Amino acid sequence: MTEESKNIAQPTTASSEANEAKEVVKKTKSRSKKGVSRQVSSGRAYIKSTYNNTIVTFTDQNGNVLSWSSAGQCGFKGPKKSTPYAASIIVKDAYEKAKKYGLKEASVFVKGIGGGREAAIRALNANGLNVNNIKDVTPIPHNGCRAKKPRRV
Repeated sequence: MTEESKNIAQPTTASSEANEAKEVVKKTKSRSKKGVSRQVSSGRAYIKSTYNNTIVTFTDQNGNVLSWSSAGQCGFKGPKKSTPYAASIIVKDAYEKAKKYGLKEASVFVKGIGGGREAAIRALNANGLNVNNIKDVTPIPHNGCRAKKPRRV
């Protein structure tokens, strides 16, 4: 009987040792958040304002994205996404994310003809970001593609 009890005991100890090894591996694989390695005092703010949405992106001078936000990300749905109020909330959200990089001043590039255009620029200033200059980069066709033929009714 003693031999049988030893045989029974050995597999359980081997499996318990394996379980302990797995637990040790799980404990050592804990992830830590990366610290912000770079500090950017001046950058660029890109505002894309369409009829359906508003998107704000903060980058450094080279164009590397620091943070971004959109109306949908902030919880707006449908026609509320293109409102001036949504634009101010979007700017606040994106700037909070960019603050940890030390962003203090920015050049603003505005694209599009939506309702959140003006409100987004005002919100930048209201949240404490120094605006160096504002440039409109909306693409304008110079007699580009051929227009559709007129609809016959």
